Amino acid sequence: MIVRIMGEGQVEIAAGDIEVLNALDSELEAAIESGDEDRFRTKLHALLDKVRHVGKALPDESLEPSELILPPADASIEEVREMLGDTGLIPG
Repeated sequence: MIVRIMGEGQVEIAAGDIEVLNALDSELEAAIESGDEDRFRTKLHALLDKVRHVGKALPDESLEPSELILPPADASIEEVREMLGDTGLIPG
């Protein structure tokens, strides 16, 4: 799966890592629903850090279509809420 983190570029995520990312995505959704800014910020950073860790960075000149777009680390709760689909940020 090709993932773009807004403002950072693209990474390729192996299928085996999606389950872990989905768990972090669920925690992020719960933080958004609770309206807890500190918890939201922690969970967003945890998700993005994991994507960076397990993902293989694609070259900047790569023009692969992104299957998934994640918000930047400084996104607000409202910005991320607007990006959420029926399955969260990361489809299961």
